[in-house]
Amino acid sequence: MFMRTQRLFLRPVFPEDWRDIYRGIADYGVISMLARAPWPYRQEDAQSFCKDANADGRTRFAITLPDEAGAPIIGMIGFEQLDGEAEELGYWIAQTRQGRGYATEAVRGMIEIAEAFGIESLEAGHFIDNPASGKVLRKAGFRETGEIHRTKSTGRGGAEVPTRRFVKWIGMNAQQVRPVAA
Repeated sequence: MFMRTQRLFLRPVFPEDWRDIYRGIADYGVISMLARAPWPYRQEDAQSFCKDANADGRTRFAITLPDEAGAPIIGMIGFEQLDGEAEELGYWIAQTRQGRGYATEAVRGMIEIAEAFGIESLEAGHFIDNPASGKVLRKAGFRETGEIHRTKSTGRGGAEVPTRRFVKWIGMNAQQVRPVAA
C-alpha cells in the first residue's frame, strides 16, 4: 500500500533503502526517543531493519518527500499489533527535518491507512522527555489515556523510561464516547 498526503509519500520499505534509513536514524537524538532501536546504530542494523521491515504483521512505511530530488526518506512510520488486540503506532523523523509538521502529517496518513484496514483504534506513547511527540499525537487527534507506563529503551541502554499513553479511535468507533482517564 502507498499513501500520498499533501507533502509526503508513504511507501513500503525496500532492502536498498538501508543507506537512507541509516543516515536519518543514526543520531542519538533520534534513537534515544525510540523503544527498540539500538545505540550505537550501525549500518548492519539498518540493513537488517530494511530486510525485515514488513515481516510478522508489521505495517511500516518510509516517509519520503516526493517533490524533492530523489524523493529522500526523512523518517519511518508504522503500526503493529502488540498485545493481540491493540495496534501500536510508532514513528521517527530525521533531526534535520523535525519541526516542519512532517510527523503530524504522516500520523494523519497512517490513521487513514488504519481505517482502510478496518482497525478500530491506534495506541501510541511518547517518552515524557519528548513532549514534541505528544504534541504531534494531539494534533493528529489522539487523546491521552491518563496512563504513564515504563517503557524499555534499547537505545538508552535498556533503561525504563516513563511513557505517556495515547489512543485514537477510528471510523465508526470515533463517534462513540469512550472514557479516558483524566
